[in-house]
Amino acid sequence: MSQKKGKAPALKRSMSAGQMEMISLGGAIGVGLFMGSASTIKWTGPSVLLAYMFVGLILYIVMRALGEMLYVDPGTGSFADYASEHVHPIAGYLAEWANVFQYIVVGISEVVATTEYLRFWWPNTNDWMAGIIIIVFLLLANLASAKAYATLEFWFAMIKVVTIILMIILGFMVILFGFGNGGHPIGFSNLWSHGGFFTGGIKGFLFSMAIIVGSYQGIELIGISAGEVADPKKAVVKSVKSVLWRILIFYVGAIFVIVTIYPWDKLGTMGSPFVTTFAKVGITAAASIINFVVLTAALSGANSGIYSSSRMLYKMAHEGEAPKVFGHISKRIVPDRAIIGITSGIFIGFMLNVLLQFFSKSLENVFVVVYSSSVLPGMVAWFVILLAELRFRKKNPHLMENHPFKLPLYPYSNYFALIMLTVIVIFMFINPETRISVAVGAIVLIIAAVVYIVKHKNKK
Repeated sequence: MSQKKGKAPALKRSMSAGQMEMISLGGAIGVGLFMGSASTIKWTGPSVLLAYMFVGLILYIVMRALGEMLYVDPGTGSFADYASEHVHPIAGYLAEWANVFQYIVVGISEVVATTEYLRFWWPNTNDWMAGIIIIVFLLLANLASAKAYATLEFWFAMIKVVTIILMIILGFMVILFGFGNGGHPIGFSNLWSHGGFFTGGIKGFLFSMAIIVGSYQGIELIGISAGEVADPKKAVVKSVKSVLWRILIFYVGAIFVIVTIYPWDKLGTMGSPFVTTFAKVGITAAASIINFVVLTAALSGANSGIYSSSRMLYKMAHEGEAPKVFGHISKRIVPDRAIIGITSGIFIGFMLNVLLQFFSKSLENVFVVVYSSSVLPGMVAWFVILLAELRFRKKNPHLMENHPFKLPLYPYSNYFALIMLTVIVIFMFINPETRISVAVGAIVLIIAAVVYIVKHKNKK
């Protein structure tokens, strides 16, 4: 593989394959599942199950395409490298800045969410003070070492995974045996008896996919953590295979239980379906348990984001696409100044959000729009992975002869995924609830493209 000008020095390979898998799970199983599922069910009813499976198929194609390239060249910030090398330098540049923007925005929203969850136990919690403590905690965890970050993320992800597995098992006991329902099995009739299976038609089905794509975003962290994992080839194959089916089981399994136990049109009135499911089978501490889980989900989302975007910022500093100060490595072999830079962005955004809410309660929904604006920049990684893999195959036929981990049905699978992602973006503009947020994401990408063109206009 050709080396890029100003390639960043390699980081320490101190992560295990298990930690790498949990980082990807942690990135993808977050508040998108615990909170975002309410919107998707509202738009399309029980057919949301098919929507999760369908976007899961797109995700499978993206991850196999990434896995194919990672197997050959497991560098830090890999998908942006592939975009620059196999598509165009501007594609890599957009993928890099989109990743940084996406995870600063996600980090801000997760810290805000965490302060809300803490208020469940301590109603008089001071929001800005709690937020600062959380940000400092995440900063120190990331500065300690890649291993310390990975250990923390491993346990965050483990808590989420165990909760979802428990909910799926308990849910099936309610559905099949009437556990917690007086011994009367609920059965499967809720899937079709409240206005049918496709309650929102094709339009509602496509609307729901935008939120689902946002929920799945973060799984491509495998591409960034590959630079710090021991025995990357073996780890990449194992992680891509196992993470994909686990995510589908967790998402599809959890959503199946929710829409089977409860009429889809009543879900909006009963609070968290996760809390209600645990309460139904007699776990009276359900609200506290789920609050703890969503708290760790939010911390995990912010933790993954700081890790991912700091590695990207570090890499960009060495390529001359970000200030050189972010290219520093600490004695602990972590990009400390990039980590401080990303955390500072989250801190500034969090404090601005606190000030906005202090001065005007009517501005509370502005933040929801800002959070959603990370979805389109988050899709940039998926687009560039699919495009890069098409060119990667054409340029390197000799590498594919004995490759053990090829993308199935190439190139048709690439074209199918690219077309469907484009359709989802179009429907985000059509849907009034996501129109502003996708426009914000588009503006950020346009500004980044203009900056790149101006900066490089005198270069070949």
